[in-house]
Amino acid sequence: MKRVAVGISGGVDSAVSALLLKKAGYDVTGVHLYCWPPKSEVEKDGLTREEWIKKNGCRADEDRASALKTCLELGIPFKVLDFSEEYNNRVIKYFYEEYEAGRTPNPDVLCNSEIKFGLFLDWAMENNFDYIATGHYAKLEDGLDRTNAVLTPVGSAPRMIPRGFVSAPAPSFRLCIPKDKHKDQTYFLWKLTQNELSKVMFPLGDLVKNEVRQMAKEAGLSVADKKDSQGICFVGNVEVREFLARRLKEKPGKVMDTEGNEVGTHDGVWFYTVGQRGGWTLDPKTQKLRNSKTQNGETEVFYIISKDATNNTLVVGEADKAVKDLFEVEEVNLMSPQKRDLEKISELFVRIRHGGELIGARVSKSEHGYWVELTKAVRGVASGQSAVFYDGKGECLGGGVIA
Repeated sequence: MKRVAVGISGGVDSAVSALLLKKAGYDVTGVHLYCWPPKSEVEKDGLTREEWIKKNGCRADEDRASALKTCLELGIPFKVLDFSEEYNNRVIKYFYEEYEAGRTPNPDVLCNSEIKFGLFLDWAMENNFDYIATGHYAKLEDGLDRTNAVLTPVGSAPRMIPRGFVSAPAPSFRLCIPKDKHKDQTYFLWKLTQNELSKVMFPLGDLVKNEVRQMAKEAGLSVADKKDSQGICFVGNVEVREFLARRLKEKPGKVMDTEGNEVGTHDGVWFYTVGQRGGWTLDPKTQKLRNSKTQNGETEVFYIISKDATNNTLVVGEADKAVKDLFEVEEVNLMSPQKRDLEKISELFVRIRHGGELIGARVSKSEHGYWVELTKAVRGVASGQSAVFYDGKGECLGGGVIA
C-alpha cells in the first residue's frame, strides 16, 4: 500500500483529493501547512496572536480547524507542519523586495516551488511517504501511463491505477492543462522539475469544480459548499495594495505622459503595476483636457506603461501605447526532457497571467533566456511576472520571469 501525504488546506479541493486517494486504496495522511503569520511578524507589531489575526483578517485558525474536521470526517491521520518563518523569509520577503524594485512578482509560483513542492515534499520523503498530493487543478501524464486519477463519472466509485516505476527507466512526466480549463492552475507550477513531478499526484486533473463539490456532498464533507479562497497564497483574502502597505509606506511621486510631461501624482511606484488602469491622481488641467478628448463618445482611458523605481515615477498613456508584443524571459525552467528547446516547438503558446489567454508565440534565444514575440500585442506585460509556455496539445512546458 503506497503512502500519500495530502496537503489539506481546509477547502473542498484538497478534501476531495484525499477522499479519492483513500477510496483508491492509498494509505492517506492529511497534512495542513501553517504558513502565516509567523511568530516574528506578530511580535514585531507588539500584539498577541489573537489580536494580530483579528486586526489583519487572517484565516489561519479557521483553515486549520476546517482541515482537522475534514480529516476526522475522512477518518485519516492529521498532521500540522509549521513553515511560517520559512514562508516569510522565502516568499513574503521576495514579494516585498520585488514590488519595491518596481517589478510585479507572483508569490503563488514561489510558494509552490519553495513550500508545497519544496519543504512539504522534502518532509514527506524523509518520513517514508511515496507521494504527496494536492488539490491543484492540473493533470500529470508520463511515459508509463501512470494515471494520477482515472475517474468514473460522478456518483460512482472512483478508480485509480497505480503502476509504479519498475518497468521503464527514467519516465518523463508531463504537466498538462486539466479538464476544468477555468480552474487550470498549471500557470503556478512552472518551476517544478522532473524530480518533483515524479513524486506528486493531482487527483483533480480529470474533474471540473461542480463534480468536485458534488463528490464532497455525497461523502458528507462539511467543506462541500465552502467558498474558494482568494488573495495571496496562505495569507488570505487581502488586497495586494493593503498587504504591501504593511511594510512599504506611501512615497508620493510624479506621473508622466509618454512625451515627458508631468500630468499627475501617485502614492509610490510599488502600489502600481504595468497595464493598470487608473489609481493615481491627474492634475486638474490634464483631467480637463482628457475630458475634452473623446473617441466614439467615450473619454480616453490612461494605463500605466512603465515604472521607474529609482526615480519613483510612473509613465502613463492611452490604450494603444500600453500594449507589447515582444519581451524577454529569464530564469527559465523547462520540465520535459523531450521539449527543452522552445525554438523547435511548432505550436507554441504563452500565458502571462493566471487565467489569461493562451497567446501564440515565437521565441529566440537571448543571453539570459528567450526573446518572446507574440502573435498579437497585449496589455499588462510587466517585469517580474511569470510567462508560462504550452504546446498545442495543452502540455505546460515550463516558464520564466519577464525581464
